[in-house]
Amino acid sequence: MAIMDYLMTHRTHPSIDEIYLALCDEIPTLSKTTVYNTLKLFVENGAAQMLTIDEKNVCYDGDISIHAHFLCKNCGKIHDLPARLTELTSLGDKGFQVNEIHEYYKGICPACAQAPEEKMN
Repeated sequence: MAIMDYLMTHRTHPSIDEIYLALCDEIPTLSKTTVYNTLKLFVENGAAQMLTIDEKNVCYDGDISIHAHFLCKNCGKIHDLPARLTELTSLGDKGFQVNEIHEYYKGICPACAQAPEEKMN
């Protein structure tokens, strides 16, 4: 319950390590394995999404609505974006049954784009 609560209240697309570190003081018996297994169950049962937008880290999203994700290559934050549903409708018209959608964009977020250039990576 604490892991799902964390996902729902922290819309930051956290990793297993982030969730573990946030909850381990509150739940001293918590292990990274428990966090991993719980998130795996959430994903398998459609209660959370696993994001592989960043090749180095797997992140999780408690928002299971259809939406896209944008990874800022400067600050590393993942932002939610509306999904383009036109392709989904045309796939359905052609007989395809879509069970998952992973729509990822990468670039520079507005906050980083407006930052002075010397702060950009």
